[in-house]
Amino acid sequence: MTSTDFEKFLSESVNQERDAESGLDGDELYGLYTSWCLLNNVEPETPDALWTALKGHHISPRNNHLTMKGPVAADYIIASAPDLD
Repeated sequence: MTSTDFEKFLSESVNQERDAESGLDGDELYGLYTSWCLLNNVEPETPDALWTALKGHHISPRNNHLTMKGPVAADYIIASAPDLD
């Protein structure tokens, strides 16, 4: 993952809210990332590559205060909603 892509993902997709009780779990983070990739025509990296990039920014994939934001959040939420038909 290029640092430019990762920086863009972070700036467009997440907020670091220190007052948030809990952040995103690993599945949510990777799902949000793959939604961002789809919307930005970027080939997704592996979960391990995302975890490494997050750790490089002092963000723990398991214990964080990240919240979703923007169009990517909406795409992820709609894509992960159960089929209601």
